[in-house]
Amino acid sequence: MGLINELAAAYAGKRVFLTGHTGFKGSWLALWLHRLGAHVTGFSLAPNTDPSMFDLCGIAGLVDHHLGDIRDAALVRERLVTAEPDIVLHLAAQPIVRQSYRDPLETMATNVMGTAHVLEAVRAAARSMAVVVVSSDKCYDNRDWVWGYRENDAMGGSDPYSASKGATELVTASWRDSFFGPESGVRLASARAGNVIGGGDWAADRIVPDCVRSFCAGRRVELRNPRATRPWQHVLEPLGGYLLLGAKLMAANGNSYCSGWNFGPAAQDVRPVEELVALMAHHWGASAEWSNSAGPHPKEATVLSLNCDKAIGALGWAPTWSLDTMIGHTARWYRAWHEDGRDLQAISLAQIDDFAVAADRMMPRVGNG
Repeated sequence: MGLINELAAAYAGKRVFLTGHTGFKGSWLALWLHRLGAHVTGFSLAPNTDPSMFDLCGIAGLVDHHLGDIRDAALVRERLVTAEPDIVLHLAAQPIVRQSYRDPLETMATNVMGTAHVLEAVRAAARSMAVVVVSSDKCYDNRDWVWGYRENDAMGGSDPYSASKGATELVTASWRDSFFGPESGVRLASARAGNVIGGGDWAADRIVPDCVRSFCAGRRVELRNPRATRPWQHVLEPLGGYLLLGAKLMAANGNSYCSGWNFGPAAQDVRPVEELVALMAHHWGASAEWSNSAGPHPKEATVLSLNCDKAIGALGWAPTWSLDTMIGHTARWYRAWHEDGRDLQAISLAQIDDFAVAADRMMPRVGNG
């Protein structure tokens, strides 16, 4: 069974509770789930950027849309229990490193306690379901190794954001070990991904939105650390991994997938920031002009990559789009928005279809359970 058929069979008609559906990754995931025929209940804060992919793609009309804060335990419980989900995909988070320095308590309350609130709501629902908690590659205790981190490496974090992601993983593991054994009917896994890019992201302190804002204004891009390497991947790469992991959790042998999973790019796409900017400028049609941004800047990892052998071998997942291909799709999305505001929902769905076809050809297939 190929990826397209496996996901369609797993999600068509299923009830999905999706947190963070108004964000960049959540908006893309809501679109993909809609394409698969799932009934999605979304729970999130209002979009925190203007413009936002959520609004431009009309996602509120595709899901059962609810505004709420995952720091509100009672409201999370009410919404999740009412939704009666077959699967929970927990993406809601405070995702910006610099924001974690400005307000570390908000970051901890959202990322750590917010996850605990979602897992307690799952307990309160008292029904069989699959749960995927999304954290980040920053969850690992970063030693600046040149090799990729494996799922059994130590959690850690020397900055508030990274610490919150390491703690998110610890919370998830502790709830799984304490409350969600095989007899509970709840199958809980976590997913870790790298630096995602793609159309529709307008967050502050992210390189692709910074490029787009600079290109549109005719100014050079200012980079904090142009030679820092990052595991770049199109947003659809990890989302495909989350969906595939969820499908495995919902299968007959789903308990065997209850653990942490890495979804990172191919080794050749762990590239310096300056290379990504040059490619983005090439596909946009601008000259690659950038300069070092004056500091001081918060400390960030200079080298970070993921080992994805587990997902490749056990899930049949694999990276699909090269860096050049993903930058091409990303630049075309933003050019469509910038030039004439064409139907961005249709453009996004077409990119999902293109990615799914490419992934179907490339992903090694394993047993479907």
